[in-house]
Amino acid sequence: MPEAVLETARGDRKRKPAWHYTPPLPLRASPYFSWPPRPFACAKWLLRGWLPLSERSIILLLSILSWLYFHPALERCREFAPDWIAQIYLRNLALMFLVAGGLHLYFYVWRRQGDERRYDARPFPENNRVFTFNSQVRDNIFWSCASGVTIWTAYEALMMWALANGYAPMLDLPGDWPWLVLMILLLPAWETFHFFLIHRLIHWPPLYRRIHSLHHRNTNVGPWSGLSMHPVEHLIYLSTVLIHFVVPASPLLIIFHLQYFTLSAATTHAGYEGIAVGGKLLLPLGTYHHQLHHRYFECNYGGLEIPMDRWTGNFHDGTPESHQQFLARRRQKANA
Repeated sequence: MPEAVLETARGDRKRKPAWHYTPPLPLRASPYFSWPPRPFACAKWLLRGWLPLSERSIILLLSILSWLYFHPALERCREFAPDWIAQIYLRNLALMFLVAGGLHLYFYVWRRQGDERRYDARPFPENNRVFTFNSQVRDNIFWSCASGVTIWTAYEALMMWALANGYAPMLDLPGDWPWLVLMILLLPAWETFHFFLIHRLIHWPPLYRRIHSLHHRNTNVGPWSGLSMHPVEHLIYLSTVLIHFVVPASPLLIIFHLQYFTLSAATTHAGYEGIAVGGKLLLPLGTYHHQLHHRYFECNYGGLEIPMDRWTGNFHDGTPESHQQFLARRRQKANA
């Protein structure tokens, strides 16, 4: 068991306050798989995920702008060439600094909210040899950009080349626009499904020690933590886009698919519930569900869009009762 988890367990026994802030509890998964069906609850969940202002709608807007103004014409992508690949790389790097860097400045440098709605108020480690460059923030920036943006760009270039040469099925727009809209709406559910499967895989002890432990250096997370991963984990995590060798896509859908997986990693690891103005939550961001995973390690491997953690007995809903159940499961596993 990682040392940070052991320290957390000791803290639990001493009954120290675990969190600076907790959202309304218990955490609840989407109603999509409720029985009997709850159509109005499903519609409300879906709309709340996009409107009036959400990370999803913002990332979709960034994807549309990327496609219209900062993306090479598909005809140029028939042959791999440094110029158009570099164009994608520089745009992706700028987006990572805009989203992760912007949120880091807002929350942690300028301190615009202080610790209001911050889950864990501990400072990020400095002078700690666990991290590359002895700093959590510098470690996270390095791995997010040097590996994350590079592999993100490689996948995007591969898919654009495949679309341009007919190796991946292309949507016939504008005739197929309903399919495009459906794929965009279903992407968060696919993200939860894919992430749960690959996340359980890289928690297998041999892969965890060699690969995923780099990401789990962050027991307290910030925006730069989301995409701070080992290069092999980036390859596994972003392999999600390869589904479009089967599922028809368009350049816009490829761009949105990859930006959703990369930029939302920064937003969900924000460390705050979101941007609050006048005490009111304006833009939900960091997910407490995943914050619990970084603190306790052996729970909440997926997301809330599909209740796979509940189905597999790994769900932690944030309540004291759920935490006691989690501790009991961990003791049972340790004694097995």
